[in-house]
Amino acid sequence: MALFDGLRGRVGAGRGRGAAAGAAVAERWTASDTLGLQGARKWDLGLPRFRSTASDQIETHQADPLAAVRISMRNAFTPSKPISDQRVFAGRTATLSSLIRSIEDQQLHVVIHGERGIGKTSVLNILAEAALAARYLQVYISCGERSTFDEVVHAVARRIPLLYVSGYGPTHAETEKGGTLGDLMDPGPVSARQAADLLAKVSGTRVLLFLDEFERCESVEFRSQIAELMKDLSDRAARVQIVIAGIASDLTELMEAIPSIQRSIFALELPRMTPDEVRQMVSKGEKVGGVTFDAPASDLIIVLAAGFPYLASLLSHHSALTALDAGRTTVGREDVAKAANEALEELRSRLSRRSQWHIEETVRRGGLAPLGAIAAACQSASGRFTLEDLAARAASPEDRDLQTRMTEALVRDGALLREANDEYGRGFSFIEASVPPYLWLLALQKSEGAAA
Repeated sequence: MALFDGLRGRVGAGRGRGAAAGAAVAERWTASDTLGLQGARKWDLGLPRFRSTASDQIETHQADPLAAVRISMRNAFTPSKPISDQRVFAGRTATLSSLIRSIEDQQLHVVIHGERGIGKTSVLNILAEAALAARYLQVYISCGERSTFDEVVHAVARRIPLLYVSGYGPTHAETEKGGTLGDLMDPGPVSARQAADLLAKVSGTRVLLFLDEFERCESVEFRSQIAELMKDLSDRAARVQIVIAGIASDLTELMEAIPSIQRSIFALELPRMTPDEVRQMVSKGEKVGGVTFDAPASDLIIVLAAGFPYLASLLSHHSALTALDAGRTTVGREDVAKAANEALEELRSRLSRRSQWHIEETVRRGGLAPLGAIAAACQSASGRFTLEDLAARAASPEDRDLQTRMTEALVRDGALLREANDEYGRGFSFIEASVPPYLWLLALQKSEGAAA
């Protein structure tokens, strides 16, 4: 309302007939905002319209017999957000078992690493659900570029009631007031040792601190303090454990910060989904969404997704909506093919103009196949690949030489690729994380089209 109030004020300051008309527009939008809470505004101009209300109810005027299925589809496949619904979480059973065993039986801290789009946050969400069922206290933090150690520690402390702090009981005055461990902290900076001393006071329960997207924080000091905290918590047998999700380099940096931390950590690289797991994802989505994927459609999704849950969800979502638009609840191979085009456009829209231009130029010169092979090598190597990775995947010495020359040229020109050297030697990575899945899908779609 404040936005429209400001607009109305500016328009009202004008003069003449134009100002009056502008004021009417502002008043109409303000009224619409109010009517949104009281009833549906008429929409009969023949323009595209929303198919359901903001409360996920079918519009009374809706003539689409599949409107209810569309609403269900929103929960069946969720490519725009991580999975948090157990009903559509597919595969990863062995992974979850390993994580739970490491946390519960070995009382280790956990680092989950893997390439982007592999489903790390979804695994965290389901792991958190399992921990909640076991009555663990949980704190979830999505790291940012400027995340600080102090913020993390204070956030954790504020979530731990004094009921679970040694020296306080259920009848303690501060406990009855709703006090937390955070009330025992000074407002100033806190060191890793001080944080461990504080968190070691937890009793009668266990606490899990989830640090997602760990790679986003570029502060070396932050990573070093987290590593030291993990070691100190383990040394004190504290009932607080840390679960980190990030990329492979995160684990390397933690180990480099404090080598002795290795005995306190269970590191798990999240693999790509197997074809059976992708098929299971599609099958679970069918049950929740009320649609059916025929065998050729499922097979094509498995091929195009290449084991990435994000791509599998994106293709399943788009292809199901394509079928519904055609008045069908059965999804066919042609729907998946069309969905691949839509997915490509969606992925392309996330690339910088510079990357789009370089890709278009390379494709125009006939270089899509080797560029797609480079993207595949990058994804298979969790975001960092070497010339040896290219050689291992190349179909022939000629292909290997072509991919190597293209890699060197792209790095030299500062286009798409950059060198990513570390203790393992010379490596490469894409400048933009969204480029590899786009190139992979683009190259695979072209090859599938040519084969068809």
